[in-house]
Amino acid sequence: MMDPARVSVLLVDDQEPFRGAARVVLGRTDGFELIGEAQSGEQAVDLVDQLGPRMVLMDINMPGINGIEATRRIVDAHPDTTVVLVSTYQASDLPTDAETSGAIGYLNKEDLTPRVVRRLWEERGNGTWRAT
Repeated sequence: MMDPARVSVLLVDDQEPFRGAARVVLGRTDGFELIGEAQSGEQAVDLVDQLGPRMVLMDINMPGINGIEATRRIVDAHPDTTVVLVSTYQASDLPTDAETSGAIGYLNKEDLTPRVVRRLWEERGNGTWRAT
């Protein structure tokens, strides 16, 4: 059983090298616990239903339903789940529907650090879209 004081995280990306790097970052982030990984948007939607993570780190470009559509489905079904989109886009080049997907913000994969993960979680309720 997961410690309720910890933030449970689902990691969604079709690229194993990024999942491996993100695993390390999350392992070094105090108060956060990786509870599952998905390789597709469809799998992410199913795992959120099964595992109930508090936070999802969601890649945008994946085969099948992309991360933006998966985020819509997750947030519609689980409005208390915090989703952060992650990809390699510069913030200015994000797909136009990213900001209206239900995610709280966007993070470039290169900027994923324990400090940034904590800051996004702490600022999740302020209602401001953040593109980092």
